[in-house]
Amino acid sequence: MKSISGSIFRYTLFIVLLFSACTGRREIKLSVIQTTDLHGVILPYDYIGKQPLRSSLANSASYIRQLREEGESVVLLDNGDNLQGQPSVYYYNFIDTVTPHLLSEAMNWLDFDATTVGNHDIEAGHDVYDRLSEEYDFPMLAANAVDTRTGNPYFTPYVIIEREGFRIAILGLITPAVPTWLPEELYSGIEFRDMVETARLWMPEIMKQKPDLVAGLFHSGWNSDAVEEVIGQGPMENGSAAVAYNVPGFDIIFCGHDHRIANEKFVNARGDSILILNGGSRSEVLARADIEFSGNRLTGLKLKSVKGTIIDVGNYEPDPGFIEKFRSYDEKLREYVDKVIGNCTSTISSRDAYFGSSAFVDMIHNIQMKITGAAISFAAPLSFDVSIEKGPVTVGDMFKLYRFENMLYTMELTGLEIRKYLEYSYSEWINTMKSESDYLLKLRLGQDGKPILVNGEVWLRNQSYNFDSAVGLDYVVDASKPDGQKVTIFRLSNGDVFDEKKTYSVALNSYRGNGGGGHLTEGAGIKSADLMSRVTNSTEKDLRYYIMKEIESNGTIRPFKYNNWKIVPEDWVRPAAIREYKLLFGSGK
Repeated sequence: MKSISGSIFRYTLFIVLLFSACTGRREIKLSVIQTTDLHGVILPYDYIGKQPLRSSLANSASYIRQLREEGESVVLLDNGDNLQGQPSVYYYNFIDTVTPHLLSEAMNWLDFDATTVGNHDIEAGHDVYDRLSEEYDFPMLAANAVDTRTGNPYFTPYVIIEREGFRIAILGLITPAVPTWLPEELYSGIEFRDMVETARLWMPEIMKQKPDLVAGLFHSGWNSDAVEEVIGQGPMENGSAAVAYNVPGFDIIFCGHDHRIANEKFVNARGDSILILNGGSRSEVLARADIEFSGNRLTGLKLKSVKGTIIDVGNYEPDPGFIEKFRSYDEKLREYVDKVIGNCTSTISSRDAYFGSSAFVDMIHNIQMKITGAAISFAAPLSFDVSIEKGPVTVGDMFKLYRFENMLYTMELTGLEIRKYLEYSYSEWINTMKSESDYLLKLRLGQDGKPILVNGEVWLRNQSYNFDSAVGLDYVVDASKPDGQKVTIFRLSNGDVFDEKKTYSVALNSYRGNGGGGHLTEGAGIKSADLMSRVTNSTEKDLRYYIMKEIESNGTIRPFKYNNWKIVPEDWVRPAAIREYKLLFGSGK
């Protein structure tokens, strides 16, 4: 009897304690950490500039480890665009494809819970991102990247993550503008659908899972004013706000792609408040959401607070364990980027490219013309401020010269389209001068007409990778004339007459050829759907690969300027160029 009574007592006590745990109110806290747009900044070293970095994923690892050691319950998310930008990922994308990829090893070591696919991940091609999806210990998300054969998402649409009995749903979306920038072979079999429509489709399914919190992990930029769905005007590149406003159900939306930092509250069409976080780029900051619930499972959990914080990763030293774990990767990468492939007879810099014909950009033009045999070449300085020094040229230098993994296209354009293309390009960067005291370049100016300082520096209004010049044509750009009337083409550089009604072969990168930057669509007036019909040839590998092979083959680089174009009136341009060079790069540089 005593044994039975004891058993009954213990059972009763267990039921009472269980009931108390279910009905008693308690606090549930967790932190959701976001990385985004790492662009290969995994270790604290710039393999292009060959110098230490203030921040990297290794620094983030220190912060994440500290949280976990303090007992924080952490959900770790990434928002894509990781597979392009540094030799650290290029090497394991295309050179060493046998060793486990540095990115997957690093993110698995940090115990990530999910990542959304970015456009620069797609840019690496099927072989790379399909391999990574197998190597990751966590899902790759993108509900609106749809398999054209099955109609189902090519990647995982959403994931439910559990912490402390707490269920958080993560819906992944990628910017649907991918086809605007990339050749179809890189995403064959995948269709990129509208973000708002896709979120509406999946939200009911997510709600059936009874999540305690719903978060969006969107590789798409944040613009709180862009809340309207625009029908018939092509894909909305930065559609995060449109989803946030038009699709009820989200508590948090993590954004990416535009490299901006955001930490704000946003009210949707239903009047609900949503936390918006955007974690910048290149491991410089982390976005952190602190979530607190009260209540219990029996009576229901109530969201008590959601608070956002931006963490400066540079305030944390690289994690020693992370550094040691990937030391062999670092050694192999340094050996790769330090490999000498040729010799340069003079220093060349992208700084010259904003003021006229430059040896830096003309090196790209020269190789594009040589590879394609085209009559005309379009190219831009893909990095704002880099140089290749006189002397030995290394693999790492090629990432300065050509930043992106673009293919090289040959396209057919009419003379009129070529002129309109150039008008559009120069309208991006050349100001309309009324006198010699006006600015030559389009700078970021305040209401007082003076340059705005960003981190103590003067910036151009637009991105330099859209500042295309041409080789194969002799022309001038008149800064005294309005946009759309600045360019006068005299002739082809071989002496032939330039005819706006004639069709010419043109060499340009695949980003531009697919409509990136708007030069062919908004500028030349070609419909997006017609662009691929103009492509007569495409390289199989990225342009940087061919540039490296060309330099290795020749051994010596002798930089030169084609001097086939200039900006006029020179009496105005010359002093303005001197002034603005100092503004942008400093008098001592």
